[in-house]
Amino acid sequence: MKFNPGDVYNEVFVVADEVYHGFTQLFKDRNPLHVDHSFAREKGFDGVVMYGNILNGFLSFFIGESLPEKNVIIHSQEIQYKNAVYLNDRLDFKAVVTGVYESVNAVEFKYEFRNSGSKVVAKGKFQIGILP
Repeated sequence: MKFNPGDVYNEVFVVADEVYHGFTQLFKDRNPLHVDHSFAREKGFDGVVMYGNILNGFLSFFIGESLPEKNVIIHSQEIQYKNAVYLNDRLDFKAVVTGVYESVNAVEFKYEFRNSGSKVVAKGKFQIGILP
């Protein structure tokens, strides 16, 4: 197995205009918090808040494309949203291997997304299985 407890992986993601508009167009989510600047500001935010599930997309990319093992499947994932993410935010992603279970070919990770101000915007954990 290519993973060891304590291994650290990093990635950088940007919530680019194409990501935001692509999500909006594809899923038709027009909640005013995500599309109406005035509404979002009235609710105490700096502008429209990006969809939390964009971060799930980044997580999927990380698991499928950034890990050294490509022969994987997601067993479970958990995410906690801590702070708002805005358009064009640069997010530093860090994942740490917290468990390696060779008997069942599974690896567990804890992860977090931090914005450019080093504020945690989301964190969680996921488990992957290594396919035969």
